[in-house]
Amino acid sequence: METVVKTYVGAYGIIIKDNQIALVKKSRGGYKGKLDLPGGGIEHTELPCETLKREIMEEAGISISEYSLFDVTATNIKWEIKKDLYEDLHHIGILYIVKTKDVKLKNDSDGLDSEGADWYSISELSSHQLSPFAKYALEKMNYMK
Repeated sequence: METVVKTYVGAYGIIIKDNQIALVKKSRGGYKGKLDLPGGGIEHTELPCETLKREIMEEAGISISEYSLFDVTATNIKWEIKKDLYEDLHHIGILYIVKTKDVKLKNDSDGLDSEGADWYSISELSSHQLSPFAKYALEKMNYMK
């Protein structure tokens, strides 16, 4: 069994309207099948806020009207990439509160790791459905215990 150790840094948006949160369903990777905050990895020379805008457009199909830094957090996940090959991922997330004037989300695959975005009623979500960052954000905002 081989393990690859990796650190990944990304920017993610917390978008809440009328007690609903915009989430993407992950189609691959360590969070496959989980609901996650829209966002993703910071590219070379890119500022985190630029990543945030680009990733939210790619995954949710919406533009940002305002954003503010919420928190920076990290988690570790070990998952099987393929038979006998694992990734030990240290995942660092820069989380932003995001405002948008758009209501309709892009609900189709981004061709990478998202099956599309949708609005989810916060009161109907359970922690086992959520990625670590989505769960962390909702708990810290006192939406979920």
